[in-house]
Amino acid sequence: MTNKYMYFIANWKMFGDLRSLNSLDKVIKFSKSNKINKGRLIYCPPYTLIRSFLKKFEKCQIDIGGQNCHESEIFGPYTGSINCRMLKNIGANYVIIGHSENRKNGENDKLINLKIKSALKAKLKVIFCIGETLNQKRKKNTKLILSEQIQTALRGIKNKKNIFIAYEPIWAIGTGIIPKPKDLFNTVKFIKSKFKDKSQKVLYGGSVSPQNIKDLKKIDNINGFLIGGASQNSKKFIDIVKKTYN
Repeated sequence: MTNKYMYFIANWKMFGDLRSLNSLDKVIKFSKSNKINKGRLIYCPPYTLIRSFLKKFEKCQIDIGGQNCHESEIFGPYTGSINCRMLKNIGANYVIIGHSENRKNGENDKLINLKIKSALKAKLKVIFCIGETLNQKRKKNTKLILSEQIQTALRGIKNKKNIFIAYEPIWAIGTGIIPKPKDLFNTVKFIKSKFKDKSQKVLYGGSVSPQNIKDLKKIDNINGFLIGGASQNSKKFIDIVKKTYN
């Protein structure tokens, strides 16, 4: 059981349509209970659903974020792209940046740095994803990789109070495998040591489920969870939150 204020971020990825909105009723009802008075629920749906989610959540305390953004701070000729100014304008308060699925498609830390700066300028809170591959882990390069990602992506950013670090080991995403508790505790401790502000918030993501949350919640230096596939199922998402506090 934890008494900390925790963040539960639902990354819906490329999932959902207007019919999916009905599945949120259970989460809305749960959010209005007293069971999460020390927690914050944040949904990051596809861009096409942000406005619909906002309308659905208008009478509860669930927040909304985007899943990525273009680095440009102004409008421009970038077909298919959405910048942070547009996300903020539609009502989002958060944005995920640096997810491994986007890194895999060519996004690097220099580009991520521009995106984070743009997001902060637009008054969005940033969920900045970092993590190592299985090969990097086996070579014992985890700390080196995480240090490089943090240093490059956050270069030139002095005020980091609106940045959440989401540690997502790439080898854990969608595999059902999570780090050993001691390893995860030490990795989160290492990440926090890279910041002058000792209150820096670090989340964990990667195969978070109702089955393993009982182990993950015991790692007391984690400030919340970035939840992928399990968040697409309202019952599983609620179970994760419930079991964090039970």
